[in-house]
Amino acid sequence: MSESNAEAVAAAVASATEAAAGGWRRATGIAGVAIGVVAAGAAAGVAIERLTVGRGMRQRARLALDSTGPYGGLRGTPGKAYAEDGTELYYEIDEVDEVDGLGPEAGADPAPRRRRLFGRKAPAPVTVVFSHGYCLNQDSWHFQRAALRGVVRTVYWDQRSHGRSGRGVAQTRDDRPVSIDELGRDLKAVIDAAAPEGPIVLVGHSMGGMTVMALADAFPDLVRERVVGVALVGTSSGRLGEVNFGLPLAGVNAVRRVLPGVLRALGQRAELVEKGRRATADLFAGIIKRYSFASRDVDPAVARFAERMIESTPIDVVAEYYPAFNDHDKTEALAHFASLPVLVLAGVRDLVTPSEHSEAVADLLPGAELVLVPDAGHLVMLEHPEVVTDRLADLLARAGAFPFTATVDGCDSASS
Repeated sequence: MSESNAEAVAAAVASATEAAAGGWRRATGIAGVAIGVVAAGAAAGVAIERLTVGRGMRQRARLALDSTGPYGGLRGTPGKAYAEDGTELYYEIDEVDEVDGLGPEAGADPAPRRRRLFGRKAPAPVTVVFSHGYCLNQDSWHFQRAALRGVVRTVYWDQRSHGRSGRGVAQTRDDRPVSIDELGRDLKAVIDAAAPEGPIVLVGHSMGGMTVMALADAFPDLVRERVVGVALVGTSSGRLGEVNFGLPLAGVNAVRRVLPGVLRALGQRAELVEKGRRATADLFAGIIKRYSFASRDVDPAVARFAERMIESTPIDVVAEYYPAFNDHDKTEALAHFASLPVLVLAGVRDLVTPSEHSEAVADLLPGAELVLVPDAGHLVMLEHPEVVTDRLADLLARAGAFPFTATVDGCDSASS
């Protein structure tokens, strides 16, 4: 990173600290951008773009992408589960049409159906449960969902305080941060409600992968008795406090010292900070792109789709979750997956959960398939959806979710 970019990071952190100390109105715009991700590298590119493209044109472009982009519009049969503390957890189910295997016909009864053999119900189908990452929602699996609709029974859910799920009751009532262990228990509540019987494949991206590990840690019997496959995408089993986010050592250390306190303070001024985020939308978009994607030719509509998901996460929710990542350590929990088909996949240029963390997970699961995707960042399932879908289809075939001869949206599940 250039010296000027390092100075930009330091300035952003300093402004955020000033805001936390009381200079809110002057510093809110910069502070709102400084949360969750660091402005390294993105600032220079955005500054150049501001010189060449007018604000009105940029706003019109965002509106056009929002209106034409098809991403995030897939919906299934809705349901609600309830966490231990009463938090409402929203999920959707995509059922398999048992008549022709092509998914429910328009206007058909969305309720699941079972064939009867000799007066008995057929065995419950395999259910694939998708868990999304930090500051995202279930729509982040858009491409994989489109490919799997009608092929296998799937469940997509929004983590507490994300998407359509309710705000964490424990967080608002007790004013305490979220823990990864809590997310594992939330996932168990969703499984109990949406897939109470039959085999399960667990798929998690980033924080969602950590949630899957926490489930295994807390409910090993569930894993042993019902889980038939696991996919861990762009995630980590621990040591996230060592991630440098592509920054020089001095910049990382400075951010780590002040960011937890800044986040807590900003979370208490959420309304003011949200105004600052909106006012600095151009810079925020540049930061999101840097930390989400690695390819230069990412579809602008996909980049805008990711931006919308991240923007929709309130700043106080960002603050509630942040401490959980430094505390996360589920290395021992991976042993519960040792006998299962496992896919470990990551982008080589992921700055948020570096691919070395996925390699460490795979090292502990010698039978796992490790896939490192070149020219891919943290949101690899949006950036290179065909790769993720292909390898996921292969995992589902190995787990018995559908035959090896099945084809998922043009991807041969038996391909290498």
